[in-house]
This record gives sequence, structure tokens and C-alpha cells, in this order.
Amino acid sequence: MGSLEEKLLEQRIKKFEELKELGVEPYPNKFEYSHTISQILERFGGFSSREFEENEKRVKTAGRIMAIRSFGKASFATISDGKHKLQFYIKKNVVDDKTFKIFKLIDIGDIVGVEGRLFRTKTGELTVLVEKLYFLSKCFLPLPEKWHGLTDIELRYRQRYLDLIVNPKVREIFETRSNIIKSIRNFLEERDYIEVETPMMHAIAGGATARPFVTHHNTLDIDLYLRIAPELYLKRLVVGGMERVYEINRNFRNEGISTRHNPEFTMVEFYQAYSDYKDLMDFTEEMFKEVADVVLGVRKFKFGEYEIDLDKWERLSLREAIIKYWDFEGDKPKFEDFKDKEKLKRLFEISGIEFDEDLSEGKLTGILFEEVVEKKLINPTIIYDYPIELSPLSKKKKDEPDYVERFELYIGGMEIANAYSELNDPFDQKERFLQQLKMKEAGDEEAHMMDEDYINALMYGMPPTAGEGIGIDRVTMLFTNSQSIREVILFPLLRPEKKTK
Repeated sequence: MGSLEEKLLEQRIKKFEELKELGVEPYPNKFEYSHTISQILERFGGFSSREFEENEKRVKTAGRIMAIRSFGKASFATISDGKHKLQFYIKKNVVDDKTFKIFKLIDIGDIVGVEGRLFRTKTGELTVLVEKLYFLSKCFLPLPEKWHGLTDIELRYRQRYLDLIVNPKVREIFETRSNIIKSIRNFLEERDYIEVETPMMHAIAGGATARPFVTHHNTLDIDLYLRIAPELYLKRLVVGGMERVYEINRNFRNEGISTRHNPEFTMVEFYQAYSDYKDLMDFTEEMFKEVADVVLGVRKFKFGEYEIDLDKWERLSLREAIIKYWDFEGDKPKFEDFKDKEKLKRLFEISGIEFDEDLSEGKLTGILFEEVVEKKLINPTIIYDYPIELSPLSKKKKDEPDYVERFELYIGGMEIANAYSELNDPFDQKERFLQQLKMKEAGDEEAHMMDEDYINALMYGMPPTAGEGIGIDRVTMLFTNSQSIREVILFPLLRPEKKTK
């Protein structure tokens, strides 16, 4: 700590010792309150001065001191419950000497309880006239005065507790996140879905193509993988007769960190028997509109420089999207170009996008989509029909076996959801896994592992099924106009903090 910070800490410790000498319990076990600050504002915020004079309203509440204005024998202070603020007024001739001495030893950041009657000041501000003051906890470190002026933005994420204290908008983001999860849960429950819990430690990393985190179980002496997706366990439940299941789940992928990626993230994943991916296209559109209605109260909202309109949906095949958004010189690509490696290589040369010549036509098409199209999809856009190499768990298209029945939802230039008609042919599934193993042996760390038990489950028969995963973090980014995923995760993963002397 710098010398100024050390002096401030010493001063606060000294005041804390003086409080104890006055007989104050430094850390009481409990505080009985009549109202929270938010409840006081909700119930009495509309009362006039005359109404308080005619009908006395007494309250007992608590909060953290955010400001103090002293005028000798009287002082105003502001307390916060993390969501709202309330002013109190303490006067020497209203409280006893000990109570006033306690108040004089209180600092900004301390947590206190106040008891008294409500009134309005001459400026009309709702205020508690304090008759009793309760000391509840000491803040030894001073709160930052200009939090938004901090140059190290990561400090807000490292010390989220401090961020929440001084920045009420942060709390609003996480209240919105909570409401999004509640409304999605309600939407699914109303349609007869059953919420389940599946393992977070897997013997085989499956359900997605991603690099997993590895851990070790000592008693069994086996390596385990943190879940990259719950998919294969949820589909086992569909085999078992649970025709509509969902899980709001945490997943872990040992991949890069960016404004849109965190190694630990939250998804809702759900499966619906006797359906295909087209059914989920309609289902997804209905869900997003309803969640927006419940959480935001509107279907149009700002996201960065754009206005998102959830009443304007578009559906394009992946190849149609590349053709539509191709903005390089020369003619636009044609459908047949995506199955001809030489023509694909020519598209990469024209666009200047880097590529590996050893990649398959399907993987090259996927890269073109990511580079040419993804960031341009602002209003809700469903992109469907993906190359089979990108989707080892999806059902093939009947008329085009090199492509599968899969769609992704894009909003605000981000992938928000991923869905497909589930592959339920055990022999086809085993062949796909074998192809993925070859890719892994060739150095693809994200290729899918072989899961013999899942194939065994399919041998008992899984009905036609559609499944989908929706990223909760990214939906929260959209609904709160947050440009970084770190803003919507309470404790995002960060690089280790550099130690300074």
C-alpha cells in the first residue's frame, strides 16, 4: 500500500478501536429490520410531507454508507442496499450522546442500521430522522471516489464486490441475467419440459467439438474431463423415455479468452422427441420474443451501434448466406463452388482469407462463413444446413448427404444458439466417431472422442429428436447492451494478477 492508503487504514483502525471502547459490538450476529431500503422507497416514495405529518411512518433499515455531509451538531448521510439509496438525518438533540459519538466515528463504506420516522426535507428528499443508530460492520479500505476513471478495467472484474458497491448498473446486469434464466425456465416448463441435472465430470469428453479441461480422480485413479456439453447424457434420457428434457448447465472449454468467450460458460440445452430442426426454428423464435417481452418489455433494443428488432427474423442456408454477403471483386460464388476444392481455394485467394489447403471442402466452407458473414448478422438470423464435417452429431439431409440438418441463430453478429435434428442411427454415429478419431490422430485437439456407451444407448432406439443449446452469457450481453462477456459473468477467468512490491 502507498503511504496515503496506509494512513487512511490506520485512521479507520483507530476509529474501530474507539467504537469498541464505547461498548459497541464490532460484528453483531444479526440485525432485525422492518424494511429494506428498496421496500421503503416502493411503499413510501409517493408520500408527501403532509402525509408523513398526518400519519407517522416509522422504519428500521440498514445499508452501506455512501456519503456523509456534516454540519456540526447535525449531519446527513446516504445509505445503500446495493440497489437503491436512502438519506438519513441525525441530530445531536434527538439522539443520546453515545449514539452521536458512534456516528462521528463512522466512515463512508461502513454498514449501519438506522431507526426513526420518515419525513421529507425542504428540497423534498425522503429521509429518515434517526432516533437509534446501529453499527453493523467496519469498512477498513476507502471506496474509490471515481470508479469509472480507473484505467485498469480488469480491476472491476477482479474485485467484483467493490464494483457492485459503487456501480449500481452492474447489479442491474445480473438481475437481468437472473430474469432471463427464470423466463427461459418458465417457457420450457409451460411446454412440459422436465429440468434435469447431468454429470459435470465425464470419462469421455463429448457432446461438442472442443478441447476439454482434464482432471484426475485419485480413488479410482482415472482421468476425467470437465463437461464441454451435456448433450450425450441428455440424449440418453430421451432414449429412456424422457421426451422433453432440459438443463441449465455450466460448461468448460479449454480454449481462448475474448470479449465473447470465457472458458467457463452457461447454456440452456434442451431436447424434444418426435421433432426436427425446423420445429426448433419456430420454437426458438417464439422463445426469444417471449423472453424479451418478460425481461425487457420491448422487442427492439440497442446493442452497441445497432438496433436489434426481434420481430425481424431471417432464415438462410449457410451457403446462401455466403453468397448474399460476399462483397469481394468479381462474381458471387455459386452453390456448386462449395463442393469443388479448387473453386473454394480460388474464393479464399480472392478474399485474402488465410486457409489450410489440407482442410476438407466442408471445413473451408465453414471458415468462409465465419470470416465473410458472421459479423454482418445483426437482426435475428437462422443459418441452416451445415457441412457434415462440422457437425458429427447431426442427422444428414436426405437429398444431400454431405450436409446435415443443423441451424445456428445469430444476433448482433454473435452466435447465440446451435440446434440440429439429432443423429439416432447407431451405425452412422459410430462411423462419424471413427472419422473424428482420425481427425484427432491427425492433430485436431477439438475432434470428438469415441463414446461406446452412447452408441450402445442408440442401439436401444432413440425417437426422431431435435436438440438445441442457447448461450445464456451471450443472451445477457444482448439484453443488457454489454460488449464484453466479462460484463455478464460475475467472476470471469482472468490472467494472474501481476504482483508489485
